Amino acid sequence: MSEEPKAPKKDKVKGAGGLFIPAGLFIGMGIGWALDYLVQGMFIGLGAGFLLFGIVMLTVRD
Repeated sequence: MSEEPKAPKKDKVKGAGGLFIPAGLFIGMGIGWALDYLVQGMFIGLGAGFLLFGIVMLTVRD
């Protein structure tokens, strides 16, 4: 019987890289709420999440 190939570690890292976007959004929302700049904190957190996502994608590319 043929076994299905296991997903390489890179695929798992790429999938986990997408979690940086909502994580950055929530962290920015929390910091913005604490400093009374909710919307600005959310935008900064979203930008930081996209930046980290891009860095992860560049480091694990084929």
